Order: sequence, then C-alpha cells, then structure tokens
Amino acid sequence: MQQVINYFESINPILAAFYATLFTWGLTAAGAALVFFFKGMNRAVLDGMLGFTGGVMVAASFWSLLAPGIEMSEGEGFVKVIPAAVGFALGALFLYGLDKILPHLHINFKESEGIKTPWHRTTLLTLAITLHNIPEGLAVGVLFGGVAAGFEGATIGGAVALALGIGLQNFPEGFAVAMPLRRQGLSRKKSFMYGQASAIVEPFAAVLGAWAVITFEPILPYALSFAAGAMIFVVVEEVIPETQQDKYTDIATLGFIGGFIIMMTLDVGLG
Repeated sequence: MQQVINYFESINPILAAFYATLFTWGLTAAGAALVFFFKGMNRAVLDGMLGFTGGVMVAASFWSLLAPGIEMSEGEGFVKVIPAAVGFALGALFLYGLDKILPHLHINFKESEGIKTPWHRTTLLTLAITLHNIPEGLAVGVLFGGVAAGFEGATIGGAVALALGIGLQNFPEGFAVAMPLRRQGLSRKKSFMYGQASAIVEPFAAVLGAWAVITFEPILPYALSFAAGAMIFVVVEEVIPETQQDKYTDIATLGFIGGFIIMMTLDVGLG
C-alpha cells in the first residue's frame, strides 16, 4: 500500500485523480461482470449491498471530506465551520436539482423520477446509479486537488483510502445494476455494458474536482463539504429508501454498519 501512496505522490494530481477513479470504475465493471456467472440475485443480498454502499458513503462524507474541510478552514468557533456548512448545503442542493431534472428509476421502485421521458426502463435504472457516482468521483478529485494545493489535512493516504473505499462499494453496486437489467430481459453482454457504464462518470467528475481546487485554492473547504453534502443526499434520498421496500431491512442495516466501519478504518489507517 505504501508503494501505491508513493506512486500517487509522484504524479500530477489531476492524473492521480483520474487514475484513482479509473480504479473505482474498474471495480464497478468487475462487479457488473458477475452477471456472466450468476442467473439471479437474492433480494437479501441486494439490500445488504445497498446498505454497504450507504455506510461507505456516510463514513467517507465525514472522515474523508467534512472533518478535513473543517480542519483546514480559518477562524475559530462558528466562523471555522461556515465553509463546511455552506458547502454541505450547496452539495445537497446540487444533487436535489439533478434528482428533479435527470430521469431515473431506482431498483426497488416502480415509478421513475425526474422529467418524464419515453426512455427505456434499463436506461433509467442505469442513470439512477450514475447519480450516485457523480459525488463519489468529485470527492476523490477534490481530495487529490487539496493535496496538490498543500492544504493541511489533505493527504495522499486519505485520498487513496477514499478511492479504495468507493471502489469496494462500487463492486457490489455494479452487480446490483447489471442483475436487475438482466431480469428485465437484456442479454448478459448488454447488462454488463449498462452496469459498468454507470460509473464511467467518476473519472470525469474527479478531473473536474481536482482542476477546480488547484485553480481556485480557497474553495477547497467548500468543495470537500460540497461533495459530502451531495453524497449524504444520495444516501438519504436514494440508497436507504431502496433498502426499505421489503422484509430484509435488518440485512441492509447490518450492511450499512459494515460499510461504515470499513470506510472509517481505511481513512484513519491510511489518512
């Protein structure tokens, strides 16, 4: 692991963010590839995977984004927390706007959200997971950008830990996208293609986040909190409700706890 951290320290931060999110996308593709080996997915497993995703995203929002953002803010007391509060609110509002505009359909729901469209159900299912991945890619890019800008509290280890945690939850997420598409009647190949495509947005969001922080250094505390607000919105609005549609809510809750513990451990251990 130290060799990985050393490598990321030696390259351009925007390139580092791009490579890190290629890794997270790759794990999404690996998870989606399971559709070639399994005929179906147990609903309990799906809910456990979704819960795990939520736990990772919540832990990452605090340990990797909000806490460093507050630490590097100037001032004391209430003044010190203003950038985090403002950025967090803006991130949540940004995802709220996307949620209302972008047509999408969640795995355990029958009705689509966003602007009404004749798009096929498979496209809407893929777009729902794509919404999850925008703030994840942005978070990785912002953290790498913060390291390049020399902000105290932003470390390569923390950025690598965040990418690793997001990658771990992207693996089951890729399967959770591909298998429902397979049940919709798509071929295994098309189910895989849609599943992996849901995370292709992450490298683009990461590059944008890293570039923005490097170019406009004072925005880093706001940018970190922006990504955190976006991720928390996704968890509360999308991920958790998807796990509450059947009898396996306890499994989803345990998955959430497990995801939180793993992400917290990675961030503290590497960051």
